[in-house]
Amino acid sequence: MTFTPVVHSEPVRDEWIDYNGHLSEAYYVLVFGHATDAVMDRVGLGPAYREANDASLFTVEAHIRYLDQVEAGATLEVRSWVVASTAKLLHVWHEMYAGGRLRATEEVLGVHVDAGAGRATPFPAEVVGLIGAARGPVPETTGRSIHIG
Repeated sequence: MTFTPVVHSEPVRDEWIDYNGHLSEAYYVLVFGHATDAVMDRVGLGPAYREANDASLFTVEAHIRYLDQVEAGATLEVRSWVVASTAKLLHVWHEMYAGGRLRATEEVLGVHVDAGAGRATPFPAEVVGLIGAARGPVPETTGRSIHIG
């Protein structure tokens, strides 16, 4: 089977540009959040699931690498996939492109939460199957930490 990432696109809005003339860091987070929503849709955790089950994916950790500047007027394309999962956790990888060049990456660790009970709960079987189908390669930089030297 051929791996196909989840793709999310959106244009950079003028109000997202900072005092340096580039995409402000807060909007990388916003766009990556929209890309996470697209992954959730792909694996069966979209709006209908949330409403029917009072459960969702909650982000517990995220790590962004800012690799290149994004200019005003660009269209962003985020390619995403699952790199790992457990019964209750989902590890998602995002790559943000503009003009065909990689500009940033983000990895997100999410936990499946039963909102009514206020606690983590296992993914249902049908979601587990879709998570498996959304799995892609594990990038070399996955799991990196910040350090100096």
